[in-house]
Amino acid sequence: QVQLVESGGGLVQPGGSLKLSCAVSGGVFSLYRMGWYRQAPGKERELVATITSAIITNYADSVKDRFTISRDNAKSMVYLQMNSLKPEDTAVYYCNAYRFMTLNRIYDYWGQGTQVTVSS
Repeated sequence: QVQLVESGGGLVQPGGSLKLSCAVSGGVFSLYRMGWYRQAPGKERELVATITSAIITNYADSVKDRFTISRDNAKSMVYLQMNSLKPEDTAVYYCNAYRFMTLNRIYDYWGQGTQVTVSS
């Protein structure tokens, strides 16, 4: 069973920066596409960014040019560097590990989430 543990959330002022980390254990890290998602109060969970083992990245339009996702396969870690934070970035941020093998074999794991609050 794959386990994901996020860290690095907190309170930051608008325009500030935070770096989230996600430690992954229990699986072959390099086989998974890793991602960060977020959920604000009263809203659905949404994609923030994903990164494949080939280091192909994808970002939500709302975070492009401000956030950077990265991974360290040797350490089984994934990171989200968040710069120029805005109040609308306030949410619980979740780490995700995803692997599609067949329609009947999809592996999809989530962390417990870490709160990010952007406020003055």
